[in-house]
Amino acid sequence: MVHKPRILIVEDESGIADTLQYVLATDGFSPVWCSTAAEAMHQFETDLPALCVLDVGLPDLNGFDLFKRLQALPGGAQVPMLFLTARSDEIDRVVGLELGADDYIAKPFSPRELVARVRSILRRSVRQGAAPAAPAATPLARPFALDEERHQIRFYGQLLELSRYEYGLLRLLVQRPGRVYTRDELLSKVWDETSASFDRTVDAHIKTLRAKLKVIAPGTDPIRTLRGTGYALSENLPDSV
Repeated sequence: MVHKPRILIVEDESGIADTLQYVLATDGFSPVWCSTAAEAMHQFETDLPALCVLDVGLPDLNGFDLFKRLQALPGGAQVPMLFLTARSDEIDRVVGLELGADDYIAKPFSPRELVARVRSILRRSVRQGAAPAAPAATPLARPFALDEERHQIRFYGQLLELSRYEYGLLRLLVQRPGRVYTRDELLSKVWDETSASFDRTVDAHIKTLRAKLKVIAPGTDPIRTLRGTGYALSENLPDSV
């Protein structure tokens, strides 16, 4: 039997949900529709999907809050997420990307375009998962320790809770301290495929990374910004905090 990737659709408008279920099923996916966040949480825990399509405006919970709850569930951080919204305001889009979403599409949209984006996201996820693993707990210049088999990074001995793309960015930076990466390079090396939907996502993810690092070491700023160029990991971090 051919495996059909399970796509969890969280959308309170039945007309939109019906259209999405039809085009996804026609394209070889197995769509599951939930009209509320509570139902989505139950479905997510029952059978982990290959990808989630989340409406921002749900009747019982904001889609951004649902995203954070799903990410916190076992295996949730590895499930790609795509936001749907009735609003095209840039602030909504930036918030979604800062949270670690994989893509963002505003209503009204072409169902076929959404299916194409779903396929693109899943292809990226497969390639990332197939990357050859380095030895576990790879020692790096202090204060970082990288465990590629578990997709984990420690900072001053403390485990960082990272989204998939935060991990990808920091993994790249910590292996080459001082090496300057342009935004285009980071998009290419971490996301594999680039599109107009990712024009602000590097900056958004660097912002959230900095916030998480600052919680552990408030007096340090490990990620340097080179204006007009890109980002690099500082080479002169203290051995302890």
